[in-house]
Amino acid sequence: MDELETRPKAVVTDEQRLTYAGMYVLKKMDLSPEDGGMVFPLVMPSELTPLDEVFQELLIAGLVEMNHRKNRYQLTKQGLEYLGSLIDEAAALVEEFEEEELADAIAELRARNLDVFRARFLWGWYDGELDDLALFQQRRGISPIETLWAYYLTGDELYEHLARDLK
Repeated sequence: MDELETRPKAVVTDEQRLTYAGMYVLKKMDLSPEDGGMVFPLVMPSELTPLDEVFQELLIAGLVEMNHRKNRYQLTKQGLEYLGSLIDEAAALVEEFEEEELADAIAELRARNLDVFRARFLWGWYDGELDDLALFQQRRGISPIETLWAYYLTGDELYEHLARDLK
């Protein structure tokens, strides 16, 4: 049985969810604390334990490394390059489609055989819509709000709400 059969309402696969969560975490690691950035310890506090699997994937991909001396994860050169490529990809999407109606932008992305969901995620990731996931839920009238953002990021609900924008 594949994962979408065991999670029938899921709009993304486990692999995609880990990829998007990884993008989110990389941005958090790159930003300064004043701008919403975070330092992630090697042993996650309980509210961040859903990120353990995300960091495993980032480690395997060579995008982060463990700094045992400082007891934290840190971006690698490859991670910074990947983050730069994501920023470039997102900036290009925003620049090209910011004046378009949503339906027209979606149609154009589909005509180019591009991943519409990835484009939607990157747009929100880039423009700051997803920076505060509790605020994201509040703006959408979601109740109750999942205040533990790592659980919301690694669960299905965030992706279900993003997918609704594409219908």
